[in-house]
Amino acid sequence: MIDFEKQFGKPEYALGAGATGVSAVFKHVYGWMCAGLALSGAVAWYTAASGLWAKVLQGPGFIACIVAELALVLVLSAGINKLSAFAACAMFLLYSAVNGLTLSVVFIAYELALVERVFFISSGMFGGLALWGTFTKGNLSGIGSICGMALWGLVIACVVNLFFRSSGLDFAISFVGILVFTGLTMYDAQKIKRLAEESGSMDSVAVRKVGIMGALALYLDFINLFLHILRFMGRKR
Repeated sequence: MIDFEKQFGKPEYALGAGATGVSAVFKHVYGWMCAGLALSGAVAWYTAASGLWAKVLQGPGFIACIVAELALVLVLSAGINKLSAFAACAMFLLYSAVNGLTLSVVFIAYELALVERVFFISSGMFGGLALWGTFTKGNLSGIGSICGMALWGLVIACVVNLFFRSSGLDFAISFVGILVFTGLTMYDAQKIKRLAEESGSMDSVAVRKVGIMGALALYLDFINLFLHILRFMGRKR
């Protein structure tokens, strides 16, 4: 979960005509998010179809991809104010490409028809959740806090299940994961909208940076929602 206020600071005053700022920020957010998802999907499909996955993801290759993803997210999250807008965009696209390599195992582990079906289900859910988070009048901070704490529990449960390999625990992890990223999607969408509404002093560079961080947050929400639904609905080959 990405803390936008920690990175960009709490704005001192609101937009007079907030619609323009919100439109500009969300144009960047969803534009970059879609670009990242398209790049990840293309890389994942090519890696699986070409057989490259067997070379890239065996042994240390898979570990290297995971470490690279974590490093890119940490650098982007912690250093967004120091990075140029171009560097932030480049790092987001690089992260999307590397994540595509690891996601290639999805096409190996599951039937293509199931992957396609779950993708459309996830897209519909994500779209509805993001719209709700954007336009609801209620404060979703409480949901965000609960889901943030639950996310740590989910990570611990995943690590534990690497050793026990319990099908029952795996099912529970998938179900809880869907609930957690349902809440985080709504929360992040609302956070991005409020930041856009309140940041009346943002220039074009700041808008692009906020757009990249918003795209990263929602990209992670979508990917994790997709993976948990896939694990919940499907059986691995």
